[in-house]
Amino acid sequence: MTDKKPCKLPEAGQWPDRIAPWVLLCGIALSTAGFLMAFLFAGPVSGASVDGVELIGGQMISNKLLISQKIFYFHMPVAIVSFVALAFGAYYCVRFLITKNQRFDTCARVAFEIALLFVVATMITGDLWTRFEWGVWWTWEPRLTTYLILMLIVIAYFVLRNAIEEPERRATYAAVIGIIAFVDVPICYMVTRLIPSSIHPVVLREGGMSGDMAATLVVCLLGMLCVGFALYRLRFRQVRVTERVEALKQSIEEMEER
Repeated sequence: MTDKKPCKLPEAGQWPDRIAPWVLLCGIALSTAGFLMAFLFAGPVSGASVDGVELIGGQMISNKLLISQKIFYFHMPVAIVSFVALAFGAYYCVRFLITKNQRFDTCARVAFEIALLFVVATMITGDLWTRFEWGVWWTWEPRLTTYLILMLIVIAYFVLRNAIEEPERRATYAAVIGIIAFVDVPICYMVTRLIPSSIHPVVLREGGMSGDMAATLVVCLLGMLCVGFALYRLRFRQVRVTERVEALKQSIEEMEER
């Protein structure tokens, strides 16, 4: 007979899990409405401005396509959701380092999974905007560079998790990387304000958004936030159910040993 304590079972689910499917449907509906508003309601105003002829990415850029401005309504919301997910992930990383509670490590891991999804979406929409606005697929502009570094740190978070087998050490190292990733978030946000030479537009400071543009942006942002929240809760429930099954198996094995 062994003296092992019974394995504590992770909770099967919480009340947000029950509303997650409805929130996801709401997010899809709002995102669809925002897509239609971007093309049918919001005015065709250009995004980044280029004064005269400017050398960008080795090419002389003098004009821009109006359609590229429509990407803004999706690029900015997915970027904001990625920042929110990283903030929650960093919060749970800190909670894990303080308490060593495995649940917080699970919360952080799921938050970073959602963050990676939206980080990739931000990079894709940003590259499309860059191609249409500036005529190049990539340029080492401060905002693009800092966000690329952020994406690489998030990828490193998962590489590290897969490289370490011991659970607590893996969670501890991952928590440190997660906090480092979040440190880059305010840098990404403020870099266009700190570096005057940045050609990336500063929308909120410079203004230029009419009422129809602001309304479209808000609808898209609410939709993406709902999608991000729902994906987090659905994924978290899946992971916790898997952990619960593993805990039940461990409990059965301990009972058989007795």
